[in-house]
Amino acid sequence: MDNDQSRPFPNAGSVPGVITAAMQPMQQASADEEDEGLALGEIIAVLMDYRWLIAAISLFALALGLAWVLVAKPVYRADGLLQVEEKSSGVGSLKALQPLLGDDTTVSAEVEILSSRMVLGRVVNKLKLDIVAVPRTLPLIGGAFARRYEGDEPNSAWLGFSSFAWGGERIQVDSLDVPPHALDQRHTLIAREGGTFEVFDDDDRLVLKGKAGTRASDQGYSIFVAQLRARPDTQFRLTKRSAEAAIDDLRRNYSVKERGKKSGVLELSLMGYDPAEIGLVLDDVLNTYVRQNVERRSAEAEKTLKFLETQLPALKTQVDSAEAAYNNYRQSRGSLDLSLETQGILKSLVEVENAAVLLKQERDELRQNFTPEHPRIQAVDNKLARLNDRRKQFDGEVSRLPDTQQTVLRLARDVEVSNRLYTELLNTAQQLRVSKAGTVGDVRVIDTAAVARKPVGAGPVAILGIALLLGLLVSMVVIWVLRSLRVVVEDPEIIESQLGLPVYATVPHSKTELELHRKARGGVGELLAVSYPQDDAVESLRGLRTTLHFALLDAQRNSLLITGSSPGLGKSFISKNLGAVLAQVDKRVVIVDADLRRGHLHQEFGLERAVGVSEYVAGQASLEDLLKSTMVPKLSVVTTGQIPPNPSELLMHPRFQVLLSELAARFDTVIVDAPPVLAVSDAAIIGRHVGATLMVARAGKHPIRELEQAVKRLNQAGVQVKGFVFNDLNVSRQNYRYGYKGYVYRYSYKT
Repeated sequence: MDNDQSRPFPNAGSVPGVITAAMQPMQQASADEEDEGLALGEIIAVLMDYRWLIAAISLFALALGLAWVLVAKPVYRADGLLQVEEKSSGVGSLKALQPLLGDDTTVSAEVEILSSRMVLGRVVNKLKLDIVAVPRTLPLIGGAFARRYEGDEPNSAWLGFSSFAWGGERIQVDSLDVPPHALDQRHTLIAREGGTFEVFDDDDRLVLKGKAGTRASDQGYSIFVAQLRARPDTQFRLTKRSAEAAIDDLRRNYSVKERGKKSGVLELSLMGYDPAEIGLVLDDVLNTYVRQNVERRSAEAEKTLKFLETQLPALKTQVDSAEAAYNNYRQSRGSLDLSLETQGILKSLVEVENAAVLLKQERDELRQNFTPEHPRIQAVDNKLARLNDRRKQFDGEVSRLPDTQQTVLRLARDVEVSNRLYTELLNTAQQLRVSKAGTVGDVRVIDTAAVARKPVGAGPVAILGIALLLGLLVSMVVIWVLRSLRVVVEDPEIIESQLGLPVYATVPHSKTELELHRKARGGVGELLAVSYPQDDAVESLRGLRTTLHFALLDAQRNSLLITGSSPGLGKSFISKNLGAVLAQVDKRVVIVDADLRRGHLHQEFGLERAVGVSEYVAGQASLEDLLKSTMVPKLSVVTTGQIPPNPSELLMHPRFQVLLSELAARFDTVIVDAPPVLAVSDAAIIGRHVGATLMVARAGKHPIRELEQAVKRLNQAGVQVKGFVFNDLNVSRQNYRYGYKGYVYRYSYKT
């Protein structure tokens, strides 16, 4: 043997025409550049990994969006404008303070009034919005069919669902009374032949029978159906809403806001499914609000007028009594005329009395807003005091007159004062009547309700776009959740950093191997290293061949154990193809299938299972009987033989160690394919008799804790794991990870 042959793994790099690929990570220039390359590249790589999941979720969301466009009931919007004008104070004496006091009713108050039960309750009662009577449609799709029906007569039932409405049905309920306990409960009205109907409560109990156009009453229920057009057995949803529920339902779709800051212009809007109904409702809200505003403005004048009308008869009686007393006195004394001096005193007394009455009225008005200490009330009190002083002066002048003149003067004064006061009250009452009749509110309708011709909200294209965007977002969340729950190893460097063991090779995913595996089901398989030597996975195994030569120079035996932590990692794929690439450099290689439970290497090479490891250990066959040639020159295989009932005990037999020793003496390299470490103890038994142990890890198949546990179990058995082979790495994913760790996975001939 030459020097190369004396080593367990000769240097294959000296063979001409063989191109090897470096699979170890290269040191990056800096940690910052590495992190930046990983961030964007990793995101793109993950998205490409889950591209079909993203596509499926996005298409599903798009389908839901399309269904929503077809099924969703369109919503319309009606709007109108009101102007709130500046108000002046109702108290005449406060007009001078109006610039300082400001508006006594703010726009915010008007907004609250527009949303109050006082206004909306009147609208509900007038338009009977507390009565809900609608056809019952098939869930999800029935409403869409009914809206798109354009016939004059009710549509025929689809799929035999005759109790549902399919378009063209109509019902108008003008009056509905129910017992208090039945308020806000859904009832069912079923149309019958000849315009008759039956009403059932929520317990499906018949409570009423009737006919359209005639009032029906029974059991505390009363209903008047003005119009009913439907096929027999068609059902309608019938509900009598309580006042609170009806107002709340109206308020949910109704809004009031000021258009422009301090503009005094209010914009009212109402949303609903029926364009005609929402326009009618909003118009009634506008009219009801204006009407109550006028009533509020005329309320003060009406109260004052009622008070005057109660005072005028008593005052008229007082005038008549004063005139009668004056006339009787003159008749009893004869015709008496007042002197010029007495007439002057009378005129002054009347003026003082009238002025005092007016000041008292003004003081009463001020007392409604101010305390007696207020300057304005003090000023009025001072005027009244001066008038009292003047009246005392006149009383002194009157006392100097003769008794007859004093009596005539007193009676004439009573007549004059009563007449003036009565006349002024009559004029005031007439003015109030005119004011009440011509009262105009301080709000006015600028724009009546107008309903948009097109539904509000996003259009079909926008809805589909939003659905697609939501689908993408949901898929991102799903991917994030899956990635968070999936704690598997996808980076070979994690093994090196956390387990402290080298990764001798990173074998990329091979679609060709999958095709070969599918073709080989039930027949003889093909070796990837033989049929497709330029495949990237084969090139990686050539790199492993070279790396093992230098890494295992100090090995005491020329045998190599290949195992894994769990089944399905591709250890048999690594074993057979590694043996093939070793044999291709003119080295004698034998592969031993030591998986005495589920070994299948014989199928890969088209061999029989019989006469293998089991027969040799049992002493039933010689070494020559075990060795089976393959289509690859200088590559032999030792199969499992018959499946024994005690595989572990068989592998612990001394003859198994003898088998490995004899094979090592005859071949340059012995590759032992062993069962998974964590599943059975076979690998730990075999590992004590080989020169080196390699573990196979598959990308995205197991967590790092599983690999750590497998290495620990082998170490506890006295088996030192030399390193790892990282199998089935998604190379296409790495194309998106710009500068990712410096790995190179492809390097092939170029012509």
